[in-house]
Amino acid sequence: MTHDNPLHVDLLTQCWCCQALQPFKFTSATDQVVCSFCVRHLGADRAEKRDRDHLRMWVEILVDERESNRNTVEKLTATLAERDAALAGLTTRVDELTNVVAGEFDRAPTAQVRSLLENEVVKRADKRAALEQRRNDRLMAAIWRVDRLHREGERDPHTCVCGTSLARCAEWQAVEPVRQALRDWEAKNLQLLRDGQRHALPDDHPDVVRAAPSRR
Repeated sequence: MTHDNPLHVDLLTQCWCCQALQPFKFTSATDQVVCSFCVRHLGADRAEKRDRDHLRMWVEILVDERESNRNTVEKLTATLAERDAALAGLTTRVDELTNVVAGEFDRAPTAQVRSLLENEVVKRADKRAALEQRRNDRLMAAIWRVDRLHREGERDPHTCVCGTSLARCAEWQAVEPVRQALRDWEAKNLQLLRDGQRHALPDDHPDVVRAAPSRR
């Protein structure tokens, strides 16, 4: 059996035995697409060992993925807290600068100078606030994707949709502290979507997907 993978380059592709992404470097289109871990499984008499090895490997992969997701959510949560503090600081700074501008009006020689001073201060503050908002939107979109895979099940509210109980699902526990903020962010952007305005929802959000044909 042949394969259509590139030759003479290091790549990750799906092993035909364990179905996991594994490193390969093919020299021929007839090379077996079987990873080094699964070479020992070739042969009909090795099916039982193959199944045991695959189960153990996928459990290890699952544990690694869950730990990686948990770390990612923790980092995003910390970044959100920093973002909230930064936005609060920017808001305070805008208020302070507005007061400074207002206090300088009487000493400014002309109305044109006063206008330029005010516009420059406000524009800079608005630009920084907009950058912080876009950063926040990207973080929320990332957390939304994790939440899609780890949320309360419709049939059993005590079980995550991944099949693990909520008490044992590390991803659900990691998202929980910001879940209400995530819901508020999603609701705000859903309203923007319905109003035909620019929104920050991911392209694979169900409402975005449903709305796509109507915008073509």
